[in-house]
Order: sequence, then structure tokens, then C-alpha cells
Amino acid sequence: MTTTAVAAQPNAASPPADLTAVKTRQQGAWSSGDYAVVGATLQLVGEHLCETLDLRAGQKVLDVAAGNGNATLAAARRGCEVVSTDYVSALLERGKARATAEGFNIDFRQADAEALPFADATFDVVVSTFGVMFTPNQERAAAEMARVCRPSGKIGLANWTPDGFIGQLFKTIGKHLPPPAGVKSPALWGTSARLADLFGPAASIAIKERDFVFRYKSAQHWLDVFRTYYGPVLKAFEALPAQTQTTLAADLIALVGQFNRSGDNSMVVPSAYLEIVVTRR
Repeated sequence: MTTTAVAAQPNAASPPADLTAVKTRQQGAWSSGDYAVVGATLQLVGEHLCETLDLRAGQKVLDVAAGNGNATLAAARRGCEVVSTDYVSALLERGKARATAEGFNIDFRQADAEALPFADATFDVVVSTFGVMFTPNQERAAAEMARVCRPSGKIGLANWTPDGFIGQLFKTIGKHLPPPAGVKSPALWGTSARLADLFGPAASIAIKERDFVFRYKSAQHWLDVFRTYYGPVLKAFEALPAQTQTTLAADLIALVGQFNRSGDNSMVVPSAYLEIVVTRR
């Protein structure tokens, strides 16, 4: 596995944020729409991560901010004992339905990534795919993942990079609807510098950059899906006046155009993410 350095974006000094209020708003955003419609398309990421982690049958695995269970199911397919957590109960229900359809016995629990309800060193492996990176208190979430992971255990992450398509999606939205002051960008989790800050000298960190490719019938089809089902995009449009909504939509269509490699009217857009394995010492 190779290590890829990605430069962190500097943060201007900001006043302390009310992280509890931010979390409440975020939970409302992820509860809106139906993230599972988008999340189910990302299954390949969970499969890649579990292979990179070299999971073994019988290992105890925790999926943090699991959404509708992509990494959860990938670990269960490899014979692991899996606990799947998220703070959105509707997403856990979607994950449970998928597990039932495939005949897996998985423990689904509603839980906050910043206050995991498990004893120290409970799990052999802790994973999160495009989930924990959105927590308001990044330091606490990272500390919680490390706390519940046993010594010599692994933490596996998939995090969007700042310069990739999804990182630029949030940057584009932020131009029209600035994020709360004092809250660190989720995209920092997609940088090697921030990962070193979060997990520090008590672990070794291996990083590989990958692409996930979004495939839709057209740029407009993608926008329609994300505007309807992907909570942060849905809420951004709801918060803006009609004229600004039109401008944001045009900016997002233009963003797709910058990344699209289809060569036809369809959308084939790679979005860079970091696949991370943190091994506790």
C-alpha cells in the first residue's frame, strides 16, 4: 500500500462553534431525502476497504456512521461479527433490510460517532465509509474510534478528498450557503496531514488514493437524484431563495462538466477518496 500526501486546506481563525447545534442540524439533513438511494451505489467502496483490511472470519467489526450498511455488509460477507451504528434510525432500518435479504445476523444500533456506547478495546476492526468524516467534533470522533479498537487492531476509513468531485461539490455549495463558523471542513479527513493529527503517534497510518466513479444518465439526472435524496444537497437547495437555487444548480452542472469523462451525454465522473488503514500500536 502506498502513502499519498494530500495538502490540507488552511482554515482561517474562527470563533468556537456550537457543535451540539451543528450536529442537530446535520442529523436533520442526513435524515431528510433518502440517502440509501445514493449510498447503495457506493457498495464497491466498502468491498475494497474490507479487502484492504484483510478481514478474517470471526473478527469483531464496528461500522461507525454506517448509513445503509455498505461496509457493514462487506464485513458480514467475510464472516465477521458486525455491529452497525448510525445516528439516523431510518438508515439503520435500510441496512437491516439489506442484511435480512442476504441472511446475515448483524447487530444494528443507533449511536453517536462522538460517544460510542461500547467499552474500550471491544473491536478488532473499526470502519467508516464516508460517514465519520462528517462529524462536527472531529477529534472526539477519532478518539472514540481508537478507544473501542483493541491494541494492534485496525481502523479502516474511506474519506472524500478536498480536490475530488465530492469535495468540490461541498465547496461549490459553500459558496452559496457558507458552513457554520468554526466548524472544520469534513474534507480535511481526506488529507494525510489531518489524519496524522487525528490519530497521532499511537498508530501507523497507510493511505491509498482511489476513485469512485459516479455513473448517471446525464448531469441533470445526477442533480435530480442528489437534490431529491442526498440530504446535504436537498437541504442546501431548501435553504436558498429561488434565484440562488437556479444559480447553484447551474454551478453544479458545470462542476460535473469539469470532471465528466463519458465522451457522450451520460455522466461518468470519478471522485477521489482516500482509503486509510490505521493500525493501533
